Amino acid sequence: MSPRPRLVFFDVMDTLVRDPFHDVMPSFLGMTLPELLRCKHPTAWVDFELGHIDEPTFLATFLPGRSYDAAGFCHVVRESYRLLPGIRDLLRDLRQTTPGVRLYALSNYPPWYRWIAERCELDKLLDGAFVSYETGARKPDPAAYLVPCQRLGEPPAEALFIDDRAKNCEGARAVGMQAIVFNSAEQLREELAQRGLITAAS
Repeated sequence: MSPRPRLVFFDVMDTLVRDPFHDVMPSFLGMTLPELLRCKHPTAWVDFELGHIDEPTFLATFLPGRSYDAAGFCHVVRESYRLLPGIRDLLRDLRQTTPGVRLYALSNYPPWYRWIAERCELDKLLDGAFVSYETGARKPDPAAYLVPCQRLGEPPAEALFIDDRAKNCEGARAVGMQAIVFNSAEQLREELAQRGLITAAS
């Protein structure tokens, strides 16, 4: 049995919140996802996530040689953010049953994270967030995990990391964290219950 952590870090996109990149973004642009992947600038999104470029620069460079309604694009993306099924109840239950455990987002994302926090009320459900545009590190870079632990004054061994991507969980384990690969709120609740962090579904 893994020791009970003092910190729980959650990836955001496709772990807590629906990611609009797969369907909303390409649909607005009149593309399929493979077409968007082929046409988009190779580094603009990552640069935006790392805080290396601002929003106007990202929007101007995202689709080289193509014009699109940037304001409309931002609007539909912002309106599309919503919590995945079962996540709100899981986070509320986790906070109620584990008062000594702190909950944080740990996300690769640009400043648009603020839109997510507002629309999905993450500030009410979590104790805070560590986002790549502010920390300057993207998972699975070790710094993406170590900087939050250092700022919170806890060693990685006291942290549990949850992400839908196995490679990001591997990165967390490599620095000494526990990790769970997310598939659904139901699966996560069961695994958290096994660690004594939450009540299992009835």
